[in-house]
Amino acid sequence: MNETDQKRDEQQAGHSAAPEAEAAAMAETMTAAVTAEEAVQPRDPVDGPSTLSAEATDAALEAEEALEALSEEEGEAAGEEPGLAQAGADAGGTAAPAGESETLKRFVLTPKLERKVAKAIDEEKLKKAGKLARRLHAADLADLLERLSYEQRAILLEVLRESFDPEVLPYLDDNVRDDVIEILGPEAVGRAIAELDSDDAIAIIEDMADAEKQAILDAVEPTDRALLEEGLTFPEYSAGRLMQRELVAVPSHWTVGQTIDFMRTNPNLPDDFYEIFVVDPRFRPIGLVSLGKLLHNKRPMRLREIMSGDFVRLQADTPQDEVAYLFRQYGLVSAPVVNESGRLLGRVTVDDVVDIVDEEAEEDILRLGGVSESDLQSSVLETTKQRFLWLLINLGTAILASGVIAIFEATIAQVVALAVLMPIVASMGGNAGTQTVTVVVRALAMRDLSRSNALRVIWKEAAVGLLNGMLFAVLIGAIAGFWFEPMIGGVIAAAMVINMLIAGLFGALIPITLERMKIDPAVASSVFLTTVTDVIGFFAFLGLAAAFVL
Repeated sequence: MNETDQKRDEQQAGHSAAPEAEAAAMAETMTAAVTAEEAVQPRDPVDGPSTLSAEATDAALEAEEALEALSEEEGEAAGEEPGLAQAGADAGGTAAPAGESETLKRFVLTPKLERKVAKAIDEEKLKKAGKLARRLHAADLADLLERLSYEQRAILLEVLRESFDPEVLPYLDDNVRDDVIEILGPEAVGRAIAELDSDDAIAIIEDMADAEKQAILDAVEPTDRALLEEGLTFPEYSAGRLMQRELVAVPSHWTVGQTIDFMRTNPNLPDDFYEIFVVDPRFRPIGLVSLGKLLHNKRPMRLREIMSGDFVRLQADTPQDEVAYLFRQYGLVSAPVVNESGRLLGRVTVDDVVDIVDEEAEEDILRLGGVSESDLQSSVLETTKQRFLWLLINLGTAILASGVIAIFEATIAQVVALAVLMPIVASMGGNAGTQTVTVVVRALAMRDLSRSNALRVIWKEAAVGLLNGMLFAVLIGAIAGFWFEPMIGGVIAAAMVINMLIAGLFGALIPITLERMKIDPAVASSVFLTTVTDVIGFFAFLGLAAAFVL
């Protein structure tokens, strides 16, 4: 498109082709006028956010209940339900004419709305339950489905079957998602998956049984099915599984104008993208152009002149934790994924990385307690089986600590005060060690701790444990001496110093050693640390007591 055509298009659109200086002055004047007008004019309530707040949602529900009660009192025809649009308007929300429910503002999921949907399902007021559910965002509808019983969930899904939002699927817990897929059936799920981004679609079907996976893939269009099947060939938890196949890639000889026109006319562009990939004839990425930079340059400018050649390429088999680190380290918004020959396959975007970071942090926290995310939705037997192994390991460590106590059974029998005080030593050591483990595990995850500074961190944590041990030794020694006798106070003070020092030292050593052994330190550190602090704490306290008190 030449400059004359561009000006003609602008005139047809009602835009002025004024000189740049005049245009700038006009823009400044218009901005000032709009700002002044907004300052004096009251804001229309319709111009608020697209989603009501929790308070506004509850107010709309209360208004609807009032209308229902009034309708019953006036004896209106049974089966006619008061319009949600009117209820929302009475509550300060957005009113909409009948038949235009898509213009209504969304509800946010609140306990009141949840109870109302469940009650409507139980009372077989399915039209009402469907209306309420359709007003929810996909993430809120997923939460609602998770909180309903299986029977209520099945009924609501049948109501929503024809208008089911595919975006609900990625938000669902794995167990609930399996229920939803079973209820909707492979054909409906296949149609829904075809509307999702490829990365979300793969995340949904990757853990399915082969027969179920194939049934759903058979319901997907051949072109989309080929992409999904290729994505499933990449290693689990890798960039190849995370990537979206939807992207914008153009050759370097294109101009800014050609690129803009291409994006305007291409119906297959991704819904959200921030950067354009510049590729060579072999479809290998050689540069990036942000949308902002594209729009700041004139139409005749070649992409090769404005593209950035300094960018991160991800191999398809790059582990997802490495992907998260690169995005965090270099502040990436998106990154191309390439195969072994360097050919562009897809892109990983920052929203996917946020999910990775959140999932891995949540997984580590849950695994520290020997539980999993699915525990809330799993059956009693399945949850029991998942937790049993962790509890069995803890039983073993507890027996080991009890064995140390048994060695000093005669000592405890002669000095009953030891039985009263010895849990204090072990508990303080365990808490101090947990603090150290938490700091070191985070440093390992963030790659702030390496071979070069590991020794310094270990000595620092040991010194902190020693100093804290000395401070608490004075405190607990004085308490124990006043409570029982001075010698016992001295024994527990010495044991406190020893155990706090050990806690600091091993709190750093254990996760670093596990990391070197390719064992997840976030999972295994607490077991080893508890064993060490319990055994050393009991042995130091009871051993010193046997030597000096008796």
